[in-house]
Amino acid sequence: MSTGVAIVGAAESDLGVTGLSILGLQTQAITRALADAGLTLADVDGIATTGVSRFSATQLADYLGLEPRWTDSTFAGGSAFEMFVARATQAIEAGQCEVVVISFASNQRSARSRRLGGVHEPWLPEAQFEEPYDPLFPLSYYAMAARAYLDRYGYGREQLAEIAIAAREWALLNPKAFRYGTGSLSVDDVLGATMISSPLTTADCCLVTDGGGAVVLTSADRARDLPKPPVRVLGYGERTTNTSMTARRDTTRTGAEGAGRDALTRAGLTPSDVDVVQVYDSFTITVALTLEELGFCGRGEALDLVADGAIRPGGRLPLNTSGGGLSYCHPGQFGVLLLVEAVRQLRGEAGDRQVPDARTALVHGTGGILSTHATVVLGAEA
Repeated sequence: MSTGVAIVGAAESDLGVTGLSILGLQTQAITRALADAGLTLADVDGIATTGVSRFSATQLADYLGLEPRWTDSTFAGGSAFEMFVARATQAIEAGQCEVVVISFASNQRSARSRRLGGVHEPWLPEAQFEEPYDPLFPLSYYAMAARAYLDRYGYGREQLAEIAIAAREWALLNPKAFRYGTGSLSVDDVLGATMISSPLTTADCCLVTDGGGAVVLTSADRARDLPKPPVRVLGYGERTTNTSMTARRDTTRTGAEGAGRDALTRAGLTPSDVDVVQVYDSFTITVALTLEELGFCGRGEALDLVADGAIRPGGRLPLNTSGGGLSYCHPGQFGVLLLVEAVRQLRGEAGDRQVPDARTALVHGTGGILSTHATVVLGAEA
């Protein structure tokens, strides 16, 4: 039940502390992904990107000297790139364009542009309910979800810590990871790290780095003539739920459930059919909630699922095999890099962290404060 579209190129820009501009990093990621696909800028007639400005695709096209037939600059935080896969697939199948580049980059660490203050404008309805408490955005909102989850299901912080520990173990296998070579994490390391917003410490939070990535999509027919094995788009789904926590009746329930169900249904698969999972890990609690919503375990069971090393290297549920946003990199919006890693796993290009016989991958992006959710299911070409 796959679509007629495939990802044919994937690459990162420089990562970590680069000193480069946003558009410079974008250009690195895009040209590297096109080279990986055996294509050039002259082949590109579709662009999907965000994070440059309010006119992100326009500005990027101008910078690259392109006049694309199709663009998308949807701003939905970290899930935008999984949404872009759906939009690009539909556009290619409809004949609006032939080769689409999906990209993102940020220089937030070099530019020191990351802020944790409130983001509500005074005129927004939710501002009157939330801003008086001076929450850290988005951290305090995820901390509220974590506190509610731990209290409801009787877990402790030490059980949540396993998610950060597993991410570090994957990062130690990835030479491009920000935490590569820094050593394993222990439960005591996670619990003893600086508390930022209870119950989340710095070790429960994603990195702040420069970097970016890009993937290239085209029709399955054209993909067969390109040098690398194509990765088919099998299914996709999305949900948009809230701009604020005031709107959420239950902070432990997210739109990932509907997005994942739609994507798997389109692909004709179930969670048990998935070989590799790449989910947004902005915080450790994000992973726990997402695993449950996607159907990899029942409600309140995620921390039992991961307790025996299931998501570590060699475990039965390979998760965030690059090291994720917790230990690999996090340039502000991580969704495109989830796609890059999924493609590498399905091509067998992941080196020491390669999952044996990986044929299917589920990629899930989360944006805002559990606000936007998008799932993509990918498959290796038979």
